[in-house]
Amino acid sequence: MNVVVVESPAKAKTINKYLGGDYVVLASYGHVRDLPPKDGSVRPDEDFAMSWDVDAKSAKRLNDIAEAMKGADRLILATDPDREGEAISWHVLEVLQKKKVIKGAQVQRVVFNAITKSAVTEAMKAPRDIDMELVEAYLARRALDYLVGFTLSPVLWRKLPGSRSAGRVQSVALRLIVDRELEIERFKTQEYWTVDADVSAGGDPFVARLVKHQAKRLTKFDLGDAAAAEAAKAAVQAASFTIASVEKKPAKRSPAPPFTTSTLQQEASRKLGFSAQRTMQAAQKLYEGVDIGGETVGLITYMRTDGVQAAPEALDEARLVIGGVYGKEYVPEQARLYRTKAKNAQEAHEAIRPTSLARNPGSLRLDGDLGRLYELIWKRMIASQMESARIERTTIELESADGQTGLRATGQVILFDGYLAVYEEGRDDADDEESGRLPQVSQGAAAKVAAARAAQHFTEPPPRYSEAS
Repeated sequence: MNVVVVESPAKAKTINKYLGGDYVVLASYGHVRDLPPKDGSVRPDEDFAMSWDVDAKSAKRLNDIAEAMKGADRLILATDPDREGEAISWHVLEVLQKKKVIKGAQVQRVVFNAITKSAVTEAMKAPRDIDMELVEAYLARRALDYLVGFTLSPVLWRKLPGSRSAGRVQSVALRLIVDRELEIERFKTQEYWTVDADVSAGGDPFVARLVKHQAKRLTKFDLGDAAAAEAAKAAVQAASFTIASVEKKPAKRSPAPPFTTSTLQQEASRKLGFSAQRTMQAAQKLYEGVDIGGETVGLITYMRTDGVQAAPEALDEARLVIGGVYGKEYVPEQARLYRTKAKNAQEAHEAIRPTSLARNPGSLRLDGDLGRLYELIWKRMIASQMESARIERTTIELESADGQTGLRATGQVILFDGYLAVYEEGRDDADDEESGRLPQVSQGAAAKVAAARAAQHFTEPPPRYSEAS
């Protein structure tokens, strides 16, 4: 008999189905021990010795696991594949050893990145020991949380009555917010003006912006008030222009890599208006499994990761789906391989992706948050393996007859949409670039200004952070 410990009861049910009758799968329901909230739980003078407490609910679950271990040949710790999961396995093992129920049973640790039959059975073939380096990383963080909390919280209670506690993460986040607020307070708003003109050169009219005035290239603040702007506008209306140059530059735009935890939270905030918590709750359900045709299937890989790479079989499947749905011209010659830029990223995990790209969002008919988040993850993964978008950027320069005044029009045309057919990454900052198509014009052709406008603008401080940014 094999006893398997996972974190959630939903997962326990699914995995039990996959493994069959020789396995008993039990849930720890997350962490089973914690530091008691009192002085002395972490003792720096004793080489950071720590005392642990088991609450009543966890004690019952640990008793169930201990009971199952009587007569078992093997204990398989299959908690989540991250630092916290490693720590839960270690805590469970520590408690069971204290209860003296392990005896001669073999203890193994297995991790799977997706809750599908193939992922679970493959993981069972590759057991390992508990990774003590990951456990020690968890212990260091837990000790820091406790020591920072216990040192800072009393100060907070004195200074800000009603505050509950300060922590290792919140304290740093608060510092970032305060720094940004001071930056906003120090910011001095500056006025500037721009002049735009409606121009035609034989074809359709287009909009050009004043870039040269009185034979001098304009910088952002050169037109600092209404009088200067009106004088520049009058000069534009009085001048006769010719097309000095037409420059067309081909460019490529490549897709973003598949999601990591942070990019998923940011995009779900921008595109779906989800808070980080709402995103992670939906992702957890998609990972643990959804009932499809009477069988519980994990729909996405593990959702806590900072890796951007995907398994070779996922890349092959993505290319097949793209070719079938969008056409061969959307499939690049080779699969795109992504690497994490951060030096200390935990690259043990894949990016967040669907466990099968053949399960497209339309065929699943998931409700509410699950459906919307799954569609976002599916589109991002598919787009990440598609051909680049091909763009043509056009710049038209116009010069007045006396050389005193210059206008510029910019536009971009999408020649081949590539991955943009499926997905475009959201942005926090506005894009100034014109995206409209400009008419065909010839160098040396005469151009006529139909109307000119002066517009007032003010510089703005950096924005306050949103939860995503």
